[in-house]
Amino acid sequence: MGVSVRGTEAGPAVGPVGLEGLPKPVHDVNQPMCPSRLVLEHVTSRWGVLVLAALLERSYRFSELRRTIGGVSEKMLAQTLQTLERDGFVHRDAKPVIPPRVDYSLTPLGAEAAEQVWALARWTERQVDAVQSAREAYDEARA
Repeated sequence: MGVSVRGTEAGPAVGPVGLEGLPKPVHDVNQPMCPSRLVLEHVTSRWGVLVLAALLERSYRFSELRRTIGGVSEKMLAQTLQTLERDGFVHRDAKPVIPPRVDYSLTPLGAEAAEQVWALARWTERQVDAVQSAREAYDEARA
């Protein structure tokens, strides 16, 4: 769970020393075949960010999570949860009761990723007015 090729859950996989004496990551997201690109895509996808952020608060049942994340279809939420579960970010707990109950929560790896995307989401909320102003200025300059 959450172990990279050369790293452990305790820390990232690192190779030779890079800029400023910091360990250089083994994987480079800027390289076209880097496996971290796919992970980054899953974590930062439209619904991936929102699922991780919601699960940072607490565990949810599917229907609760869908209500919390407005606008997501059942199909997209199911796909997103399955992808995040496969990547080791989400834990699916199916309880053998009638009616069936399934709870979704973050794994330790998922909580770490969720903290990062949560910070980005909060920053986006704080800066959306500045972004909209920049868009308007850009559009006016091009008109």
